[in-house]
Formats: sequence, C-alpha cells, structure tokens
Amino acid sequence: MPLAKLRQSIYNGLMTLDTTSAMNIAQVLTEALPYIQRFAGKTIVIKYGGNAMVDDNLKNSFARDIVLMKTVGINPVVVHGGGPQIGKLLKRIGKESTFIQGMRVTDSETMDVVEMVLGGLVNKEIVNLINQKGGNAVGLTGKDGDMIRAHKLTFEKTAPEMNASEIVDIGHVGEVTSIDPAVVDMLVSGDFIPVIAPIGVGTDGQSYNINADLVAGKLAETLHAEKLMLLTNTAGLLDKEGELLTGLGADRVHELIADGTIHSGMLPKIRCALEAVQAGVSTAHIIDGRVQHAVMLEIFTDEGVGTLIRARNS
Repeated sequence: MPLAKLRQSIYNGLMTLDTTSAMNIAQVLTEALPYIQRFAGKTIVIKYGGNAMVDDNLKNSFARDIVLMKTVGINPVVVHGGGPQIGKLLKRIGKESTFIQGMRVTDSETMDVVEMVLGGLVNKEIVNLINQKGGNAVGLTGKDGDMIRAHKLTFEKTAPEMNASEIVDIGHVGEVTSIDPAVVDMLVSGDFIPVIAPIGVGTDGQSYNINADLVAGKLAETLHAEKLMLLTNTAGLLDKEGELLTGLGADRVHELIADGTIHSGMLPKIRCALEAVQAGVSTAHIIDGRVQHAVMLEIFTDEGVGTLIRARNS
C-alpha cells in the first residue's frame, strides 16, 4: 500500500470514530512518528517462531506488522523457524524425533522432511500471509543464491564415568560459515520482503538445518541491520524474581549469565543477541511473540514488549 493511501485510510478511519476513540488513535500515531522517522530506510531482521507461528490471530497480526513496517519505509527481513511443524510431519510418517542437548538429530531422511517443511510448507504460508495483507514477500532458503554457507555442527559429550570426551555427530545440523547478502539486498532494493528458511549448504553440497536464531543474528550482522528481533514464548528476559529486564548492556548480560539468571533455552538466544550487537547491530530485542502486534509495539512505542540489549550499558 503506498504511503499516500495509508494516510488517507487512517484519515478516513478517524472520521468515522467518536472523538475519544479518534484522540486515542491520534495519540498512538503521534507516539509512533519519531520511531518511523528514525528507522525509515533501515533494515530490521526478525526471527519469527513460537506461538506467533501457530496461533491464527498472532499469525495475522505478525503479517500486518511486517507490511506496516515496509509501508512506512522500514526494510523487514524475516527468518523463520518451524520445529513443531517438522516434528508433526515426522510423526505422521512414523519417524521418531530424537534430540541431543536440544538439537534435533537429523539424518538424511529427516533432512528431506526439514527442507520440505521449512523451505516449502512453512515458508510459503508466511509469504502468503504477508502478501494477503498487502505486502510483496518472496520466500527463500539459505541455499538460494548460495546465500548461507554452512558446515556440520558437532559437540563434545562428557560424563563422569567417561575417561575422555566423545564427539557427537547429530547429522545434517549445521552452523553458519558465511552469508552472501546479494539476494537479500536485491529483493530489499526491489521493494520486496525476504522470508528466509534457515537451511544452509556446505562446500560438499550437503544441506544443513541451522538454528533460526543463529541465522537471524548472523544475517543481521551481515546486513548491518539497525535491529535484531527474536520472537519467543516468554515476556523476555526475567530476573530471579520474575521481573522483566530490559535496557541491558554487554557487561550486565555477562553478569546475568555468570550468576545463573540467564540459563537453559534463553541462554543461546541471549548469546545470539549479544554477538549481534557486539558486531555492530544497534540493538537486539527478545520480545513476547504471544502478544498481538508484538513487533509493532516494540518498534513504534515507548514501552515496548520485551528485553532490549545493546553493546554498552546505558
């Protein structure tokens, strides 16, 4: 939707409301204006996952947020997950999902399912949703344009009864070696919205399933993005009393890791965000994907809906 049409639509909407409702909307728009001006022309990488991908209302609100960002001149780049959808299809074909330290063991057959679900079903559903809301989205995997180069991820397993550590091979699970942003740059400059499935390719031509948070973080670094946003199923980073923490610098984040406040599943997300801001991304955000229009609320309002991380303490 061109900006002129958006302005006219807002004006027409205000004219049909009572004075109080119109004033409330005007206040929201006034609050959003400086953020629109600040981020116009900037790139924001959003990792899309969790409840926001399975609840219909949340899916639709996410798509509207992405289209609104593009309409006001911001360049959103979406990286999505799809673990539950992969697990569901594996179960349907009678293949059991096995996890080691939270990572799915991915043999060749499982990798075929991963590519079909992430690069096909999930990716095209997101593209379709965004396009239905008036956007121009294009779906990709990291294999398109040789965008995401990857290598096999291995890790060491240790146990008290073992004399030496053991190298664990979990199959076609990878980590990013490098990212070539040429395809994404071309789409963004052509006024399209890239939607990327986190699948990379090795020098041997093998496909690798990569954690979507990690891909989003590395892509944000490569694109020199203004923001990295990671949607989660929590309110953000909570302290030991359950209170939301925000406005964190690198030193404070390291303290929270050391004292155990940041642990388990939140730890890799925070490390991903921290690496991004230390590599030049202005801010990273861990936001609550269970909230409708979470992306818009985080970008365009003073309060936001999650945890903000920057390279230095404010």
